[in-house]
Amino acid sequence: MNSNTHSIDALFIMLGAILVLAMHAGFAFLELGTVREKNQVNALVKILLDFAVSTIAYFFIGYSVAYGLDFWQSASVLNLENGYELVKFFFLLTFAAAIPAIVSGGIAERARFNPQLIATFMLVGFVYPFFEGIAWNQHYGFQAYLKTHFGQEFHDFAGSIVVHAVGGWIALPAVYFLGARLGRYGKDGRVTAHPPSNIPFLALGAWILSVGWFGFNVMSAQSIDKISGLVAMNSLMAMVGGILVSWLMGKNDPGFVHNGPLAGLVAVCAGSDVMHPLGALVVGGVAAALFVYLFTLEQNRWKIDDVLGVWPLHGVCGLWGGLAAGIFGQTSWGGLGGVSMASQCLGSFLGVAIALIGGGVVYGVLKLVCGGLKLTEEEEQQGADLSIHHISATPGKESPWG
Repeated sequence: MNSNTHSIDALFIMLGAILVLAMHAGFAFLELGTVREKNQVNALVKILLDFAVSTIAYFFIGYSVAYGLDFWQSASVLNLENGYELVKFFFLLTFAAAIPAIVSGGIAERARFNPQLIATFMLVGFVYPFFEGIAWNQHYGFQAYLKTHFGQEFHDFAGSIVVHAVGGWIALPAVYFLGARLGRYGKDGRVTAHPPSNIPFLALGAWILSVGWFGFNVMSAQSIDKISGLVAMNSLMAMVGGILVSWLMGKNDPGFVHNGPLAGLVAVCAGSDVMHPLGALVVGGVAAALFVYLFTLEQNRWKIDDVLGVWPLHGVCGLWGGLAAGIFGQTSWGGLGGVSMASQCLGSFLGVAIALIGGGVVYGVLKLVCGGLKLTEEEEQQGADLSIHHISATPGKESPWG
């Protein structure tokens, strides 16, 4: 019976890892559909290479930083309990690799390739697992302090703060150091639109992410005996709330409509195991409202060229999710309880602070050491596809034999 339990748990978490791995295809197609046609190949290659570099960084450094575990044992030891610890690593790796995938959307269309790969290694090897260990592995006594003083630990069931807020707030200094795309903002204050190149691909990316998210949230239980239908239901309701509010506020804009469910799903991660479904619906709707409003504000008034809006989508909606768990997780709001608003505030803002400092240091140093993070004007004008990869997304259309 014990052997069967181990094998079922290993299968359960492996299926979760596969679903979250599929989400990286969603990141790729969401970015591909949003950027201009001359940068589509770059979006695909960047997400794939980021995942590979993330795997190396997390395998050799990051997992040990977060959990104090490594893989320097024999295969017979690693394969104990049907290799559960190995597939657990795989599952948590897919979370860690979401950090550069999130950042990628903010710095799209003008970032140099190799400095970003170096940044990926540093973020997944050191910055992300540093906070991951604090939030999910009791590092540095932070959770114990919150438990002693406020009655409950910081609660982040599936990563509203640990993954999404951290990724979104890391992206903010990356976007700042990189600067805007060529011609995006004129000296006279005029904003030049760079519309999405392919709405169907953008929609495909959103759908892949939304479906994979049920593995992201539900399988965060990490064992079959802890699975909860409440998590699935809350994820669904937050997704729907995000769709409806983004449709209303976005005035039928397909970019907003397809990012709306993602905003809702980002926000519900933290408290998906403790909220009432009606609370999740509200949380998702508020997240979508925050995304539509702040994306418009940062692009048009603040002139922050965050291409996919990853700071409002992941950074702000993730922060809202961490705080919302402290509200809608309370029994007085229909939740299961076991959360503290004070702990949620302190844990959430600690994650934001670590992300801002870590992202600022990594991208600030790389900008100095690598002689800049941005493509030259000529390379950017030509497009990252031809400048970096020497081929366009549709080479047959441009060749004499096409």
